[in-house]
Amino acid sequence: MITVASLQAEEQRRIVAACFARTGLTLEQLWLRYFALGGDVSELELEAFLQGLVPLPRIQRDMVAHAVNERLEEVSGVRQAPYSRAAAGEKTRPRGPLAALVGLLDGAHRAPPERLPEIIAAAGRALDLEITVYLVDHDQRQLIPLPGGPAPDRVPLDIEAGTAGRAYRHADTMPAEEPGGPRLWTVLLDGDERLGVLEVEADADTDLHDPALRTQCRWLASLSGHLLAGARRHGDGLDTLLRRRPSSPTADLLRQNLPPSTAATRDVVVAGGVEPVRDVRGTAFDYALSETTAWLAIFDAGRDAARAGLVVSAALVACRSARREGRGLRDQEAAVDRALSTQFGDGALVRGTLAELNLADGTLRCLQAGGEPPLVLGADRELATVDSVRRPSFGAGPLGRITTTRLRPGDLLALHTEGLSGARAADGARFALAGCLDAHARQVPPETVRRVLQAAKHHCHNGFTGDAGLLIARWSSRS
Repeated sequence: MITVASLQAEEQRRIVAACFARTGLTLEQLWLRYFALGGDVSELELEAFLQGLVPLPRIQRDMVAHAVNERLEEVSGVRQAPYSRAAAGEKTRPRGPLAALVGLLDGAHRAPPERLPEIIAAAGRALDLEITVYLVDHDQRQLIPLPGGPAPDRVPLDIEAGTAGRAYRHADTMPAEEPGGPRLWTVLLDGDERLGVLEVEADADTDLHDPALRTQCRWLASLSGHLLAGARRHGDGLDTLLRRRPSSPTADLLRQNLPPSTAATRDVVVAGGVEPVRDVRGTAFDYALSETTAWLAIFDAGRDAARAGLVVSAALVACRSARREGRGLRDQEAAVDRALSTQFGDGALVRGTLAELNLADGTLRCLQAGGEPPLVLGADRELATVDSVRRPSFGAGPLGRITTTRLRPGDLLALHTEGLSGARAADGARFALAGCLDAHARQVPPETVRRVLQAAKHHCHNGFTGDAGLLIARWSSRS
């Protein structure tokens, strides 16, 4: 049966073929232009289409038309090849990966954060996909749908359940057959930091296992993640939606001072977190990664100490500043001591650990100031405590001793605060940090951190007597 759509498609093909004849391009040159726009049919299939032997999907026909028009514009300044019109009033424009890229970048330029979900959805439509953005809430318990997607009735999703939660937990792309139709859930990343997921809806006949489709979705999620993370630094529109309950000013201050929760190079992955996230008062972590070294630090000024948030922030910033000037552990230690005594006088104390990991051979140099000794969970599931010599807390002096040990490829290093290992249940039972790390060590590192902190929160019913901080690093040898 001949339909109106098929007649329109044939008319478009006939005109495109006629326009191609006036471009002066060879078939190979046209195919290269079409391929650069994101086209995915072969040169032989393209020739068969132009001759009327085989049809092409609408998105592919439009990319051929756009490739022809680009050449016509070069030689005559006039575009003549028509685009398809799937619905009345639809704009005639190229579609596919390049159109999605241009639309996303152009739309995001100077856009306020709350407009980005709508812009991302528009980029998805250039791929014939419907996109909804979900961001993880501050508690890392739910995925919150943002307005601007194709359906306004989306509800928050539990991270511990469903395909969306699995995609987030495993930092992956996963298909789902759901009542509303087939879809993909793909993790939304800023580098290696998980921000949430994208819900990708496609036509019923779309192959969700198509590698090209999955690649396009991962690419869109990665670029979208970068844009969302950047926009959140200069606006509150998105973060307001993620606050399910109020946070204390001190918690907001400390969260602003923390680095991204996850980062990686080819040799190491680091991930960190704190609890109670809405009322953390005196705990912070920091790290820096280079081609050769991973620097790690964790600080704890206590939950009940006066000005704990300001004190621990001063320690973190002093350490970070010394490190950025190229100074080693000893100078970082001295900088923290000096900042605390200068800004707060006697009595401002911070427990903590500074560490430096050589990424070439796994050598770990560690300086411990009144905090909890780091743990190492081996690839063979063997757990050990890093041998170290405690000095008094930062701010009390004297300078401590730097100890050295050697990690093995695949080892998981964990720096933590006493508030985590000492979290207690109502009956006084301590949280089994070592066992919990072991149980979740096979997850991606940010998921290991999330699960350990959630388990500690459940263990003490969110009644932390000390802030729980955790910073882990998984090292893998280059050899």
